Amino acid sequence: MSITEQQLNTRAGFKQEMQTRHIVMLALGGVIGTGLFLTSGYTVNQAGPMGAVIAYIIGALMVYMVMMCLGELAVQMPETGSFSTYATRFLGPGTGYTVAWLYWLTWTVAIGSEFTAAGILMTRWFPDTPVWIWSALFAGLVFLTNVISVRLFAETEFWLSLIKVLTVVVFLLIGGGAILGLLNIDQAHSIGLSNFTREGLFPTGFMPIAMTLLAVSFAFSGTELIGIAAGETKDPQRNVPRAIRTTVLRLAVFFVGTIFVLATLLPREQAGLVESPFVTVFTYIGIPYSADIMNFVIITALLSAANSGLYAASRMLWTLSDQGHLPKQFSSLTRMGTPLNAIIVSMAGGAASLLSSVFAADTIYLALVSISGLAVVVVWMSIAASQIAFRRHFVANGGDVRDLTFRVRGYPWVPLGALVCCSLACVGIAFDPEQRVALYFGLPFIAWCYFVYYITRKGRQRRLSVALAAQPSDAF
Repeated sequence: MSITEQQLNTRAGFKQEMQTRHIVMLALGGVIGTGLFLTSGYTVNQAGPMGAVIAYIIGALMVYMVMMCLGELAVQMPETGSFSTYATRFLGPGTGYTVAWLYWLTWTVAIGSEFTAAGILMTRWFPDTPVWIWSALFAGLVFLTNVISVRLFAETEFWLSLIKVLTVVVFLLIGGGAILGLLNIDQAHSIGLSNFTREGLFPTGFMPIAMTLLAVSFAFSGTELIGIAAGETKDPQRNVPRAIRTTVLRLAVFFVGTIFVLATLLPREQAGLVESPFVTVFTYIGIPYSADIMNFVIITALLSAANSGLYAASRMLWTLSDQGHLPKQFSSLTRMGTPLNAIIVSMAGGAASLLSSVFAADTIYLALVSISGLAVVVVWMSIAASQIAFRRHFVANGGDVRDLTFRVRGYPWVPLGALVCCSLACVGIAFDPEQRVALYFGLPFIAWCYFVYYITRKGRQRRLSVALAAQPSDAF
């Protein structure tokens, strides 16, 4: 980042209203969603029971390493721009620019599809009501919670996430009881671990484990929201480390535990069916209205994901504007401290993505989904690389590592391990014909972002100079 950009990137005026419970549930809410409730059986089907458990253990380890890196950065520099700002400072402004657009696109693509899916699920109970009415209603509610105040957004996300967390806890308790033989499951596989040996430990080989790592990484995406929320959190030096440790531990237990229960109770062939594996297990156990219960939980999961997604996308647009890449209107805040214009444009981007899924499903929408799938891994790689560069910069300028409020233990192996795991996920998808398209669209998009940054930097520098000249001298 140039000197002028560093000077311009001053206090933003965001209200620090989030507490530890809010950012913990924000991260959990961003992660626990349809990937766990609907498509978790895909990993079991593709990689086998043991392979799926190993893939999720690797995913949990990868998240742990990335979050440790993000924790050191976010506690030392709690900013709303988070990893985009860190990449700008320590890896180069072109990288920070690219990371911001990748992350914005990731959540914007998701927003529209979340509202549509929630509307479709509502027709289970209201079959005569058009889907678009429910989608519009949900979109309006999520928009208002983001616009009115950060506090309202945080409280809404807390309660939506709590429903999902309690569902997973109940599933683990009931599933654990069934595995131990405490509950009778008529149609499920026999109790114990016979599913793991019935077809051999790795019935589909070892390569599917690497091939499913991108799907696993996408399932864990959302934990990095803690870094974005750090700039709007009370006492971030105290609350952010606590939230990171709590979130990583819970996610590891929830995801690895859930996959273990599914792999144990459902045969591999059945785990890959379209129906939610949660519904299948609950039905086998005999829980009444299990399909309706999960329908409600999945709707809350979709709304929670859209809620946190709109928050994350709007903060990325705010960051791009704050750094001079977009007009200053996108970095203006309301009296309640919310970036209204950035929220409106992010919501409009979600609507555009939704329209592309209807009118250009095999072209534009396919490209958007592919880029967003790869973007999460690229963002995580930027976090690990930024932490390495920050630590070197900190020490080179006379800093004592022991003075860091939160620091990565096991440096440099932890960030290097994160880079290796993320790279493995990228390499794995190259061998999967169904996921390879992510590379075809994702890599050119990254190159395009760098290209656009470098051809527009002169105009950006002029805007920054004008903005600096307009600010009072005592602002620095």
